[in-house]
Order: sequence, then C-alpha cells, then structure tokens
Amino acid sequence: MSQLLPVLFPIFSIILVGYLYARWRPVNIEFANRMNMELFIPALLIDALSRQNFSLLDYQPLALAGIILVLLSGVFAWAFARVFHLSVPMFVPSMMFNNSGNMGLPLAILAFGEDALSAAVVLFLMSNLFHFTLGTYIVGGKISWWNLLKMPVNIATIIGLSISFSGWQMPELLQVPVKMLAQIAIPLMLVSLGVRMTLVDLKAWRIGLIGAIMCPLLSVVAAFLILLFIPLEPMQRTELLLFAVLPPAVLNYMFAEKYHQHPTEVASIVVVGNALSIFTLSLMLLYLGTSCISQKMIN
Repeated sequence: MSQLLPVLFPIFSIILVGYLYARWRPVNIEFANRMNMELFIPALLIDALSRQNFSLLDYQPLALAGIILVLLSGVFAWAFARVFHLSVPMFVPSMMFNNSGNMGLPLAILAFGEDALSAAVVLFLMSNLFHFTLGTYIVGGKISWWNLLKMPVNIATIIGLSISFSGWQMPELLQVPVKMLAQIAIPLMLVSLGVRMTLVDLKAWRIGLIGAIMCPLLSVVAAFLILLFIPLEPMQRTELLLFAVLPPAVLNYMFAEKYHQHPTEVASIVVVGNALSIFTLSLMLLYLGTSCISQKMIN
C-alpha cells in the first residue's frame, strides 16, 4: 500500500474533486473539454513527441502491439457479445477503447516517471486514431477522413513527429509556453472525468458491472498473448500491460449518446468500470512491481 498510494491517490482524489464540485455546483464541462482537446492535449503531445530523447522508431513495436491489442480486444468482445446476446455497437467499443488519456497518461507518469510518458502517448495516439475511425464505424457513424485530419490532436501529432524526425530543438522561448499549456491537460482530464460521472444514469448497473469486469480482463488476456509474439523492452512491456488494464473511455458514452446506441448502458459501463479500476489497477501495479523485483534478482 505504501507503494500504491502515491500512484493511485493523486489520480482518484482529483477525480473525486471534480465529482464533488459538480455535485455542489453543477457545471457545463463542455467548454473545458473542448479547450483540453483543442489546446492543452495538443500542447502535451508536441511537448512529449518533440523531446530529444524521443524517437518514433524506438516505439514501433509498442505501436504495433497497441494496435493489435485494440483489435484483438474487439474480437474477444464481439465473441462475448454474440454468445450472451448483447448489442455489439453498445458493448464492443467500450471493451476496445479505454481511458488511455484521462487515466493512462497521469498513471504512467506517477507510476514510472517522466520516462514513461512517451510510451503512454504512443498508445494513446494509437487508441485515439482507431476510436475515431473503427469505433465510429462500429456505432453506426460515418468516417470523415478530412475532419480526422483537421483534429488539433492529429495536427499536434504531425508537428511533434516532424520536430522529432528533423532533429530540430525548439528554442526555450517556445518550449516554456508549450510546457505550461501541457501541464494543464492531465489535471483537467481527471477533473473532467469526475464531472462526467455526475451526469450519467446507473439504472443499467448489471451491464455496467459486466463491462467493468470484462474490459480489463479481455485486454489483459490479449496483451499477454501479444507479448508471446512481439518482444518489448521492459518499460514498453510494462506500459502495454498498464494500458491493457485501464477502464473504458468516457468517449464511449459520448459516441453512444451521439449515435443512439444504448447510452444508459454504456454510461453504466464507463462509470462502474472507472470506479472499480482502483482495484484492477492496484492488482496490475502489484504484479508489475513484483515482476520488476524478480527480474532484478535474476540479473
């Protein structure tokens, strides 16, 4: 507990702050979310991808593993949904696309330090790309490649990777404001997640509980299968397993509401999944900590 508390307490305490504040003073979080998606998160991506120690080539195996993990989790979820007669557009996306932004990025930093941020960003980008393409298709929406290209997150990714490949170093005059904007992104994501939890209905708590259990379970099984065929260096392996155990993304609820795909049920999956993630994340962090100790003893 002395090792887990410094990692998990800051995350869940900030989520709780957002939840309690919204209960005390109901707020419209849409403006803050739009600012985050269009300004602060793009700054975070540029800051992470343009660092001198970041090379995309070093993260190719992790990016491939992340893509396969998303797709394989979807295959498992589709089979589960067909066997138990669940709606595929309602159930499958929540099993494929997890909270790699709101929770994955701060968790990586708190658990493993700034060095883990680049790996977490790569997985976030892979998940985000497929969520706005394949995820949109699954829930019945139309994919607009032009709108996808215009998204600030993707523009920032192109800028960050261009800086990385060119070897150009941003002058400090630019680095400071970019870093200051980037530092807003993660706390605001957590507060926003807490606020979102006040806006959903838990009437469908049974499917919420099923989804909360199956989301990390299916992804972790997929992750261990992938690691049998794609060897990753220790930090990237650790980040992939941490990515696998993350709860469903809040964006799943927003998609379900937009395309009328059982939003009440999806909201329950998201809320219950994020609430119970304190236990699943604790178990994974304990496993990763034990694995690191065992590896050091072997070496």
